[in-house]
Amino acid sequence: MLQVNYIRTHKDEVLKGLAKKNFKSLDLIEEVLRLDEERKKLKIQFDNLSGETKILAEKIGKLMKSGGGEEMEGLKSRSLAIKDELKSNTEELNQVEEKLEKILYQIPNIPHETVPEGLKPEDNLIISEWGHIPDLGKSSLPHWELAKKYDIIDFELGNKITGAGFPVYKGKGAQLQRALIQFFLDEAGKAGYLEIQPPILVNSASGYGTGQLPDKEGQMYYVGADDLYLIPTAEVPITNLYRDRILEEKELPIRNAGYTPCFRREAGSYGAHVRGLNRLHQFDKVEIVQITHPEESYATFQIMLKHIQGLLEKLELPYRTLNLCGGDMTFSSALTYDLEVFSAAQERWLEVSSVSNFETFQANRLKLRIKNKEGKNQLAHTLNGSALALPRIVAALLENNQDELGIRIPGALIPYTKFERIS
Repeated sequence: MLQVNYIRTHKDEVLKGLAKKNFKSLDLIEEVLRLDEERKKLKIQFDNLSGETKILAEKIGKLMKSGGGEEMEGLKSRSLAIKDELKSNTEELNQVEEKLEKILYQIPNIPHETVPEGLKPEDNLIISEWGHIPDLGKSSLPHWELAKKYDIIDFELGNKITGAGFPVYKGKGAQLQRALIQFFLDEAGKAGYLEIQPPILVNSASGYGTGQLPDKEGQMYYVGADDLYLIPTAEVPITNLYRDRILEEKELPIRNAGYTPCFRREAGSYGAHVRGLNRLHQFDKVEIVQITHPEESYATFQIMLKHIQGLLEKLELPYRTLNLCGGDMTFSSALTYDLEVFSAAQERWLEVSSVSNFETFQANRLKLRIKNKEGKNQLAHTLNGSALALPRIVAALLENNQDELGIRIPGALIPYTKFERIS
């Protein structure tokens, strides 16, 4: 959530940034400033009335000691009138603050200055590429056919017991999933991340805290009987561990990593681009989250990016790194780099990770602050990254490593799978 004072003092910058993000309701900025002025006036009125109440209480106390009289009765009458005014003022102030907060929740984060202009994925800026794209020839199979051929993932069975987008992993397919999860967690541990096993259901306060609500409400699975949401990513519960916290500078940076299943009501279930593992409603992911001092967050962003790139290199997967354009970014992010692996049989790039810096946007919602050396509180910066999401990693591993003998397992994974090949 943007800070009102920042909106007021950097209005032109905010409007320009929101336009870059393709945010249409720019008139909400004027409404924020108007409501903030109204809030300030009501707060001054509240403070004045509260101050008058204290003065009257002191005068009434002195008069009571001297016997009271008509003056004391008049002061009591005025005191009662002020209480009514305070009640009315408080109700009006609460209504204004609720309206202001509701509007602020609708306004996305403004992008970092390095975010490119653009509205669609084609406008994203390629930062780097790594690895050799394999030439498999015309006989190569897409991963959904390989999964059926080697009986390692059953999409039809998942459709039978749940619905489309909920595959069943079998045999070496299930073992490969487990191996990747443990590999990612072990690598995160080596990089200094504390492993967290969070709940996979969260309350609405958690959804608002990280920015999934109200923006992504339609994409989240909702359990109405309990007013809870299935998580779309471990970022939500892990970051919310620090909601309503004031951290000492010496505690920073905080590094957490967690594996969870993730649930998303993604639209679309037709065509090769969403076939097989390309788009699922339930999938596994290891997430890394950092909380840092604002002065350190962009250096931290690069460290997180290199960690994720290192995972892809150890898996021998060709990848590219993209700086997302304003129109392709998430609601809460100030800067997002996507990492895509090349899927040789499909001959297309598949997104497998996003690493994002939210700056103070989530921290303001979370009331997550840092107490600096001078004893003053300031908002922290929060960051997260997929390290990694499994479905498209598995898709690329199956497709890129297929040969006439089966599917080769990358060397870094063999200690985890305990087998070198799927055949």
